[in-house]
Amino acid sequence: MAEPESLADLLGGRRAALDATVPPVVFVAGWLAGGRSIWTGAGAAVVAAVIVGVIRLRGGDKPRAVLIGLLGVCVAALVALRTGRAEDFFLLQIVTNAASALAWAVSIVIRWPLLGVIVGAVLGQKTRWRRDPALLRAYSRGSWIWVLQYVVRLAIFIPLWAAHAVVALGIARGVLTWPLVAASLAVSWWVIRRSLPADHPGLRHPMQRSGAFQG
Repeated sequence: MAEPESLADLLGGRRAALDATVPPVVFVAGWLAGGRSIWTGAGAAVVAAVIVGVIRLRGGDKPRAVLIGLLGVCVAALVALRTGRAEDFFLLQIVTNAASALAWAVSIVIRWPLLGVIVGAVLGQKTRWRRDPALLRAYSRGSWIWVLQYVVRLAIFIPLWAAHAVVALGIARGVLTWPLVAASLAVSWWVIRRSLPADHPGLRHPMQRSGAFQG
């Protein structure tokens, strides 16, 4: 297989994941600096999210993606303010990770692995990759790595949230965001390369041949 680009090259997910760690870490710092004031932490997180958003816009990111990130921080802050529990700032992250794990797993079962959907969209292939049994199988196997990363986060976040460990949650959010995304990109790319036949032309060149899906 001749494929010089990695998934990190195609998707560029590490930068966005790194930016996503800033507001939660700032929330914890503000919460501590304000004498465990949720208002101070929430305000600091929203300000940090706005600054990150401006930087990303200047860097060429799409406004929609920036707004979604800012909205997520605002919702997390509102949840914490509403419940009066600082740890609930991370509740949205727990819910979205659970939903993501389920969505990725279901996509594999119904033979529409999300890794293939995302990469296919980036490459402008629409659904042509699904007519290549080798690519379909490779994307399915690679997608399980992303299911695993969401499960890993849940296995750590949920006990910390239940224990009201706000500082630990902030640390975990940082450690389990961009490093885990980078690892998932690298490992899923390795899985895909190992799953494709040696003579396969690569992700950019789906082979239009018939064949049954094999997981």
